[in-house]
Amino acid sequence: MALTGRAALIAALGSLPVGILEPGWAGILAVNGSVALACACDFALAAPVRHLVLNRSGDTSTRLDETADVTLTVANPSRRPLKAQLRDAWPPSSWQPGTEIEASRHRLTVPPGERRRVTTRLRPTRRGDRVADRVTIRSYGPLGLFSRQGTHRVPWTVRVLPPFTSRKHLPSKLARLRELDGRTSVLTRGEGTEFDSLREYVPGDDTRSIDWRATARHSTVAVRTWRPERDRHILLVLDTGRTSAGRVGDVPRLDASLDAALLLAALASRAGDRVDLLAYDRRVRALVQGRSAGDVLPSLVTAMATLEPELVETDARGLTATAVRTAPRRSLIVLLTTLDAAPVEEGLLPVLPQLTQRHTVLLAAVADPHVARMARARGDAEAVYEAAAAAQAQEERHRTAEQLRRHGVTVVDATPANLAPALADAYLALKAAGRL
Repeated sequence: MALTGRAALIAALGSLPVGILEPGWAGILAVNGSVALACACDFALAAPVRHLVLNRSGDTSTRLDETADVTLTVANPSRRPLKAQLRDAWPPSSWQPGTEIEASRHRLTVPPGERRRVTTRLRPTRRGDRVADRVTIRSYGPLGLFSRQGTHRVPWTVRVLPPFTSRKHLPSKLARLRELDGRTSVLTRGEGTEFDSLREYVPGDDTRSIDWRATARHSTVAVRTWRPERDRHILLVLDTGRTSAGRVGDVPRLDASLDAALLLAALASRAGDRVDLLAYDRRVRALVQGRSAGDVLPSLVTAMATLEPELVETDARGLTATAVRTAPRRSLIVLLTTLDAAPVEEGLLPVLPQLTQRHTVLLAAVADPHVARMARARGDAEAVYEAAAAAQAQEERHRTAEQLRRHGVTVVDATPANLAPALADAYLALKAAGRL
């Protein structure tokens, strides 16, 4: 129960012994007696907050930086009209900075025995589950001199999904995939591809594609055409250890990896391949297996929504063992991790043969564009020192990438804006070369 300023003054004066008041105060108290009576009536006529009935409805999920509308229904079972201010409290990351007060506070009037709805529009700034805290209602009397205040717990959760900003690259990658499938251009040949048909030889064709038996039966040289195999298995492995928490620009490296993984999953499922997901640091954080082509992308998005970087060193041996168990037959294993020298040389390289002896391995890492800008800086001594430090960091990454390539790993090292399309291009190149 909250007192307004004038009501608080009257209550304070009323608590003083009459004997200590100066003679002039008697007149003041006599005049304010009617005000005190008005306050008491105002309090009595304010609708009770405790007996209000509140329910929620609306959106249960949204993408990062998009809006979600959650509707709160307030039912007034009392015989007094409700004139109130309402605050619908959510975590601070549920709104853009500076918009919380305007978005979470509402004024409403509910006649006796009726109900009204107010809508809170969320615009989350972080992935994960946003859980409603409490609803605070301040009910005023007809004169607005006195108010009752109380809180209600009205549970609701909005899951904030990854934004999938790389979706814009999907049409161009699908066009290249159609070329590989032979729908718009000549089919290609490669190890592990499927035979498609015969056609006449043209200069420039690989002589290994000549079908000598078919040539003997015809008057022209016949060559086999091939198409990339379908129903290949792809395992996306997300490293959620401490290196994924490093921020590049305004977001953690993990978020760029999630976006790249979603584009690759969308492309691979359209290609007829099966896609699974494993998120790991020292234990399994997420695992998605056995989803159909139509269900794989929603399943991955839901699993990725609550993933957060863990400030622990990734157990490379445990990650490798779990990946091998998850992909029992030959697969493309896509590691979304770091290219920092220490984690790779001390953690990944010693156990890498367990993956490469059976699987095709593709490693994708997020590069910091600020390092490239530093390497180009000139002008004064400080800029030169920064350029030297950046060049040294780049050389370490190149050396680490070369070590991985010597073990048969395909390496993609790109900035957050370019990682998703670069990873998709690497996947298509492996398909074109028949390495899947």
